[in-house]
Amino acid sequence: MRREVPLTIVFVCGAFMAFQYFVPHHVSATIYQYALNWTIIIGIFTLTVGIGSLINLHYDRISKRKERWQYSIVTLVALAYMTILGLLSPNALQDPKSLLMTMYFYVLSPVQATMFALLAFFIASAAYRAFRAKTLLATLLMLSAVIVMLGRVFIGDFLTGWLPEGMRFSDVARYILDYPNTAAKRAIYIGVGLGVGVTTLKIILGIERTWLGGGK
Repeated sequence: MRREVPLTIVFVCGAFMAFQYFVPHHVSATIYQYALNWTIIIGIFTLTVGIGSLINLHYDRISKRKERWQYSIVTLVALAYMTILGLLSPNALQDPKSLLMTMYFYVLSPVQATMFALLAFFIASAAYRAFRAKTLLATLLMLSAVIVMLGRVFIGDFLTGWLPEGMRFSDVARYILDYPNTAAKRAIYIGVGLGVGVTTLKIILGIERTWLGGGK
């Protein structure tokens, strides 16, 4: 019974959300909107569960003095501080000079920018390993990447400015992005869409049950 009830709920809700697109009626649209409102409510509860899990994780690290447990203290203090600020000033999001938004713009935003800046180095390192021209495909990938990178900066047209229009780095880069790249992206999107559809169908029909807590 513990499994039949959630499986039934998932089947009914999943089937309705799938078929309601094919029923152009105001009753169907109203129920659909009502269901979306419920997803927002459920999302709030999952956010609460996530915050509780975060607190439990870092409290465990602090209590057991695990490696770099000092950062867990910073995390919990920042979480409590920003939560209190948000509760004491509910209209702070509309005021860019409020303390909450000041902390966001001058603390959180620089940290995020730093993380993305570090990510660029990891991408460059991965690209260096991937672009080793040991095979034909790797060579094509390397040449395409070099052409696209040169075509997106000033030096590309500076080096090929003497060539007729349509043969410069910027023109070739635009062609690669508009045609081969777009074709590959669409193939990936189609594959992802089919995979999502099959997985969703398996969950609705009860074939895929790992979301119940593991096992079949």
